[in-house]
Amino acid sequence: MKEILKVSANLMALAARTAPKAGGKDFIALRVIEGEDLERLADAMLAYAKEKNNPGFERDGKNVRDSGALLLASLKDSAAVGLDCGACGEAECDLLTPKLHEGPEFAGPLCAWRLIDLGIAIGSAAKTAGILNVDNRIMYRPGVLARKLGLIEGEIVVAIPLSVTGKNIYFDR
Repeated sequence: MKEILKVSANLMALAARTAPKAGGKDFIALRVIEGEDLERLADAMLAYAKEKNNPGFERDGKNVRDSGALLLASLKDSAAVGLDCGACGEAECDLLTPKLHEGPEFAGPLCAWRLIDLGIAIGSAAKTAGILNVDNRIMYRPGVLARKLGLIEGEIVVAIPLSVTGKNIYFDR
């Protein structure tokens, strides 16, 4: 099953890569992790849960440990679309990029349209997992620690862990 999960994760990455992006510009970074990197991520999540007294990181860390593979998706060095729409909080796109700063878990502010690109990409990846009957769940918490560990670069990171068991481990937790 491990090899099947790896193939599934790579097909999910393919779906994320080919998902539509605003203005046809792609700032999505993708990485499939398994084995030692997956264990390292789970360990870091459990430690972070204790450090921050946040049981959500512990619960999701246990899910990551019980997963066979995980797809990471991030926005990396994303440029504003150039619409001057104000959705990011700035009146003009040119005012957005110089303000990028490190927050407690992610960097920002980011162009709202690039965040939508990331959402469409991870939605396409999760859809592909569903078509393949691979249990999955889009998660923010593993993305926090994957970024801190340097498992993927980017301003914001989202994770989709994968499992193949008799019951979906990501629900009824």
